[in-house]
Amino acid sequence: MKLQQKTLEKLRNLINEETEYRSGPKLVDFFNDLGANDTYNRGGGFPSRWMYTDEKLSKINGTPELDKCIRKLFAPVNFIGRFAELDKFIADFNQYLAFDGWQVLRKETEITFTKAGKIKFEEKIEVKEDDFLQKEFSDISLNKLGLDSIITETLNIRFDEIKKCLNAKAPMSVIFLSGSSLEGILLGIASKYPREFNQSRTSPKDQNGKVKPYHEWTLSNFIDTAHDIGILKEDVKKFSHSLRDFRNYIHPYEQVSSRFNPDEHTARICWQVLKAAIYQLTNNKPNVQV
Repeated sequence: MKLQQKTLEKLRNLINEETEYRSGPKLVDFFNDLGANDTYNRGGGFPSRWMYTDEKLSKINGTPELDKCIRKLFAPVNFIGRFAELDKFIADFNQYLAFDGWQVLRKETEITFTKAGKIKFEEKIEVKEDDFLQKEFSDISLNKLGLDSIITETLNIRFDEIKKCLNAKAPMSVIFLSGSSLEGILLGIASKYPREFNQSRTSPKDQNGKVKPYHEWTLSNFIDTAHDIGILKEDVKKFSHSLRDFRNYIHPYEQVSSRFNPDEHTARICWQVLKAAIYQLTNNKPNVQV
């Protein structure tokens, strides 16, 4: 099958970090199993993980190796004890793949492909960007999250810096600071409520079905799990994933590859996402049973 660029980008994200975090050596091993003959050079000369994966996917796009790549990525043997998570990855990917006329199917331990029928969009309440931006979150305080005092002090300093960057019209800085701050906040909340996060159906697990330690969780994992246990609502979950995508452009090669040039509007969205997340995490804490 031959995939359009947007589907390839989603596939790249699934390979690089969503299904599991793959380091440079792991990516080389992954694609060498598909016919490549690369060597990871620890001394330098290896491109960014995003650039390397983009190059490999572009090369095998439209060949039988692409089918093998997808089967390898979703191989059920790698998801023992977490098949629900595997099915979610497949369902997310199928939303993109449908525009290429294909669909991934899992039948027990077998991954197959079939022609996609009519595209059916999930019927959810649409979260409009303008409505989200107009919401007021004036009564937010990092102190109310109950995180470690040192982390809270550091986050407050970051907040002041974000405001300065907004006034200075430095959107990229706003995006990076907002994304990393959100990840730090969610890590702090997860550390405070480990039982709820670890027992969530969306918590990332290793090959033995054991929940991964928090330092191996991605921002995507934290967002989905916070939503699953009810402390982030659908609107903030949606826009938090957008912030996560923007934050990944901290890698210059990724920014060049995607032709991403953020403006002040993008920066305002990211800042609003961070404030909204803090508001919901503060007000929805009673939903988490300690």
